[in-house]
Amino acid sequence: MARILLADDDAATRNLVQRALAGDGHAVTCTQDGAEALEQLESASARFDVLVADVQMPGIDGIALAEKSLKLQPKLRVILISGFADELDRAEHLKSKVARVVAKPITLEGIRAAVRAALA
Repeated sequence: MARILLADDDAATRNLVQRALAGDGHAVTCTQDGAEALEQLESASARFDVLVADVQMPGIDGIALAEKSLKLQPKLRVILISGFADELDRAEHLKSKVARVVAKPITLEGIRAAVRAALA
């Protein structure tokens, strides 16, 4: 299965997504913000297959994280989680590189389906 890096500052969302994806057999590394996720990408001995990032996080937000992550791992599949459509306007330049966008509130099946589609 896939190695997934999850970046979300909301503990409840992190736990929900982690349980859903681990239940599907994926190895999920959880981080609480973009800076911590970037550290994981830079120091990981093996590459991640998928980045799941909340758009709205303090410090390095999901869009900036996606930009920096794709420079480090160009084949990384990116899934953005967002509660606000206008936030995604800032990600327009990444449209061809973002595999999926999952709207909040997220569901277990919604995040599972997004990862399956990103990996297909």
